[in-house]
Amino acid sequence: MKVIKRDGHIVDYSPDKIEAAIEKANVEVEEEDRASSIQIKNIIKYIERLGKKRILVEDIQDIIEMKLMAIGKYNLAKHYITYRYTRELVRRSNTTDQSIKELIDGENEYWNTENSNKNARVVTTQRDYLAGITSTDITRRFLLPEDIVKAHDDGIIHFHDADYFAQNALHNCDLINLDDMLQNGTNINGVMIEKPHRFLTAMTIATQLITAVSSSQYGGATITLTHLAPFVRSSKEFYEKRYKKRKLTKEQIEKFVAEDLKKEITDGVQTFQYQINSMTTTNGQAPFLSVAMYLNETDEYKEELAMIIEEVLKQRIQGMKNENGVYITPAFPKLLYVLEEDNINPKGKYYYLTKLAAECTAKRMVPDYISEKVMLELKKNEYGVGECYPCMGCRSFLTPDRSISLGNIAKAKNYKEGVGKYYGRFNQGVVTINLVDVALSSSKDMDDFWKIFDERLELCHRALQIRHKRLSKVTSDVAPILWQHGALARLDKGESIHELLHHGYSTISLGYAGLYECVKYMTGHSHTDNGKGKEFGLQVMQHLNDACKKWKEEEDIDYSVYGTPIESTTYKFAKCLKERFGVIKGITDRDYITNSYHVPVFEEIDAFTKLKLESEFQRLSPGGAISYIETADLNNNLDSVMEVIKFIYDNIMYAELNTKSDYCKECGYTGEILIDDNLEWYCPNCGNRDHDKMNVARRTCGYIGTNFWNKGRTQEIKERVIHLDNKDA
Repeated sequence: MKVIKRDGHIVDYSPDKIEAAIEKANVEVEEEDRASSIQIKNIIKYIERLGKKRILVEDIQDIIEMKLMAIGKYNLAKHYITYRYTRELVRRSNTTDQSIKELIDGENEYWNTENSNKNARVVTTQRDYLAGITSTDITRRFLLPEDIVKAHDDGIIHFHDADYFAQNALHNCDLINLDDMLQNGTNINGVMIEKPHRFLTAMTIATQLITAVSSSQYGGATITLTHLAPFVRSSKEFYEKRYKKRKLTKEQIEKFVAEDLKKEITDGVQTFQYQINSMTTTNGQAPFLSVAMYLNETDEYKEELAMIIEEVLKQRIQGMKNENGVYITPAFPKLLYVLEEDNINPKGKYYYLTKLAAECTAKRMVPDYISEKVMLELKKNEYGVGECYPCMGCRSFLTPDRSISLGNIAKAKNYKEGVGKYYGRFNQGVVTINLVDVALSSSKDMDDFWKIFDERLELCHRALQIRHKRLSKVTSDVAPILWQHGALARLDKGESIHELLHHGYSTISLGYAGLYECVKYMTGHSHTDNGKGKEFGLQVMQHLNDACKKWKEEEDIDYSVYGTPIESTTYKFAKCLKERFGVIKGITDRDYITNSYHVPVFEEIDAFTKLKLESEFQRLSPGGAISYIETADLNNNLDSVMEVIKFIYDNIMYAELNTKSDYCKECGYTGEILIDDNLEWYCPNCGNRDHDKMNVARRTCGYIGTNFWNKGRTQEIKERVIHLDNKDA
C-alpha cells in the first residue's frame, strides 16, 4: 500500500508511524483513557484490511479518530486531533528560525555541505548563510508563485541561488572587463584607482578589483591575463630607463633588465595568488575566480603574455603551503588554457607552455583546456565570424555576440566598433529542469513524456522570467563597481541596466540534469550506446535548445541551454525522486543523479571515447558545459596527458582532467585519500578520518572543492571510474 502525503509525495505505507502517532497522544491522557497495544494493532489491521493500493494520509488520520471514538477513547481521540492540528501548524509555520539555529549550532546538513569551497563554521561564511536563509524565506513566501516553490521543493525543477534572490541587484557570473578598468581607471568605494605603471602594481590592483566585483554578485568571474600583459612592457621600459641612466653597456642593460623583469613577474604572480586565496568576499569565501591564458587574444603583447602564463603555471605546479608548511593543491584561481596551433604543434613557438600546462594538470588538476579550433567552429557572431573567448567561471559560456551592430550599449571605454565584445558581459541566473522526473512521471509513455517535458519547460520559463524581471528593476547605483566603473559597464548614475539584459548582451540559463537516467528509463539504454539511447538523448537536448530559441525570438532575451553544475542539488534531486517514485534499479537507487549530459561516473569507458561522445552533446549545451576524464597518477606519464590535450584540441571545445593530490596531516602521506563503504574519508596509510587533519581536493562541477561534500556527492566521487591509467598513451 502506498500513502499519498499532503504535498503529493507518494511513500510506502508504514504501520510503525501510525502506532507512534497514537502513542504520542497516549502519553498525554490518564491511564484509563489510553488505548492498549492490542487496540492500536486492531486499528492498524482495519486500515490494512481495506486493501487499498493507495490511500491519502488524511484518510488514515480520519479512520484513527473514528476508531478511537468507536472504542470509547474520546479523550484520547481529542488529544490525537490536537496532535494532528499541531503537526499541521508546524508544517505551515515559517522554518527560518529553526534553520538559523541549526546553522549556528552546526547541525544543518544542507548548509554544512552546500558548497565544498565554504566552511560553514567560519563566522564570515555563517554571516553570508544567515543572510541566505532570510533571502530564501522571503523568496519562497513573497517572490515566487506557489507552484514554482512546490516544484522546487519536489525536485521537479531547481530555482538556483534563492539565498541571493531577495536582493534584486545580484546577477550570476561574468567576464570582468579588466582591460577597461586598468587602462582607463576605476573607482572602489569612492576611491579613484588610476592606471598603474608597473606589472606588480597592476596585479595588486587586479586582486582588489576582483574581490570588489565578486562581492557584488554570487556566481563565478573570469579575467584574462591578456589584460595584464601590457604592464609587463611598462615595467620593462621602467627598468631600461633606469639602467640607461647609469651609462651601462647594451649587454649589461639587457642582462639586468631581464633579471629585474623576471623577478617582478614572479613577485606579481605570487602576490596575485596569495591575495586571491587569502581575501574573503562578502559571500564568505575566496573569489570564485577563473583566469584565462589565451595567446592568440593579443598580437602586440604576446611575448609578455607568454612570460606571465609561464610563471602562473610554474607557481601552480609548486602549489601553496597549508598550515603545516606543506605544498598542497589550492582551489583557486581556476586556470583556463586555450589550445591553439602555435602551442599544440610540437614545432610551434609556444609548445613549451603546453608541456608546462600538462605537468601542472598532472599535479594540480588545472588548467582546463579550451580548443580554439573547435570553438571557432561553434561560436559565430552575428556576422558569421567564429570567435574564441573564456567561460564565465567554471562552465558558463556566453552565446556569440548578437549586440555588435547595436554599438557600445555598455559605454565601455575600450569598445571597438564592429568587433565581438565578451568582457563586460554576464549571466542573469539559472533555473534547472530535472529530466529524470520528467521521464518517471511519464511512466515510459513517449507521448506523455513530451507533453510533460513541455509543461515543465514552461514552468522553468516562468521562473526565468521572474529572475529577469527582478533584475530589470536595477539601476547602476546599486553596484557602482559593476555598472558605473567599468567591470561590466560605465553607465551614468541612476541609469537602468535594462538594455544590458536584452539584445544578446547577457544570457539567462535553462539548466538540465540527469540526461543519462532520463534516457536509460525511457529507452532501456545509456545515451552512450551510439544507438537508440544516444539518438533519444540528442532529441532531448535539441528539444531544450528549441525551447530556448522560441523564447529568445519572442522576448529578445538570450535564453541558453546550460549543463548545470548541481553540487548539492544532485543529492536533493535524488532524494526527491526516491520519495516520489520509490527505488528503481539503475535510476533512483543512488544518492545522486548524473550532472548534465555526462557519461555516468560508474560507466566503464576510455578517455578518448568519452570525450568524443560527449563532444556531440556539448555542442547542444551552448550556454554552459564542461567534459572531464578521471585519471590515475600521471605525474610520471606526461606523454599520456599530452595525448589527451591534443585530442581535446581536435575534438571537443572544453574539457579537463581530474587527478588526485591529497595530503594527510597526521602522517604526512601524499596521494589519494580514500572513501570507505560508509562514505567516510580516510587516509590509506595511517587510517586518519579527521577532516580537519587532511587536505582533500576533488573536482566537483567544474571547480576544485576542498571542504568536503554531502552524502550524495561523496557517493558520486567514490563511484568514479578511471578513464585514463598509466598504461594508456
